[in-house]
Amino acid sequence: MDHTAALVSLATSVPPHLFHQGEILKAARAVMADRYSQFETLASLFANTGIRHRYGVKPMEWYLERRGWPERTQAFLEGAESLFLDVARKAIASADLAPADIDTVVTVCSTGIATPTLEARVASKLGFRTDISRVPIFGLGCAGGVSGLSIASRLAQARPGTNVLLVALELCTLAVRHDELTKANVVAASLFGDGAAAVVLRAGDGGATRIEATGEKLWPDTLDVMGWSVDPEGFGVIFQRTIPDFVRDNLGPAVAEILARMELPIDDIDRFVCHPGGTKVIVALERALALDQGALDQEREVIADYGNMSAPTVLFVLERLRAHGLPKRSLLTSLGPGFTASCVALRHAA
Repeated sequence: MDHTAALVSLATSVPPHLFHQGEILKAARAVMADRYSQFETLASLFANTGIRHRYGVKPMEWYLERRGWPERTQAFLEGAESLFLDVARKAIASADLAPADIDTVVTVCSTGIATPTLEARVASKLGFRTDISRVPIFGLGCAGGVSGLSIASRLAQARPGTNVLLVALELCTLAVRHDELTKANVVAASLFGDGAAAVVLRAGDGGATRIEATGEKLWPDTLDVMGWSVDPEGFGVIFQRTIPDFVRDNLGPAVAEILARMELPIDDIDRFVCHPGGTKVIVALERALALDQGALDQEREVIADYGNMSAPTVLFVLERLRAHGLPKRSLLTSLGPGFTASCVALRHAA
């Protein structure tokens, strides 16, 4: 019997408010241009991201006012609970299960703080059992979708026959700042959106797509590459280095190292499934992985339709690739605070 974890279902969800990229630029200009002399120089970022539109948990008017921790936290709790319920129900139903059939729930989120955590807050509304195992994970950022899938798969493998629900949910837009007149803040305003993805995993029985292996690479002395600063107003984005350059120079050797530990030749990977941090990051990924320019087509489409939603974004890409038909072997990759590369190898039986 194959005790590797099978991907039973995958679902995605976004909040109700749709923002076109030009609309977001107009709003950012209204908030920042008069106070930040470099804004117009940086405004081209909005056109160069490849993003058509994004989704937010609040209407545009909400973001135009300065907000502190209490308002951000209230918006996070309301929006995240609603999105969690929607995406979890979709994934559970797609797996032909009921919420009471879920044995373990893994929640990945780095854009808000909730104690009790999100899965506890929605447990009674969803119908989880009282003996469900809860695994909330904070701080993985953009690596969270792949790292979360890795953790959830190992939990499923440890208890064959049980159902593990992974929910990766981020409300990046709630971190918009009026006070930080910096290039990093303009970059964040041009890129980030809100969304959620959910996966049901189970080991010990049949499944067309299985988690074959997982691996990570943590680079030393890279705490400043990406993360949050925390102050009385809320989270503030940290981008201290040029991430596309870091990806181009470092990801290829890291993936080769991870695949060697997995005992998988790189030539056996039919499709890399990448977290699309933005257009420049996608180009850097193609170069780092020696792919043809344009090979990461679904990554470009996801970033165009949703922006960078942090952790769940790569699972949106996987959802589209599943709809088109997965090849025999694919490798999910994402990069996040640490600075860390996370990989999951999928084996698919047609």
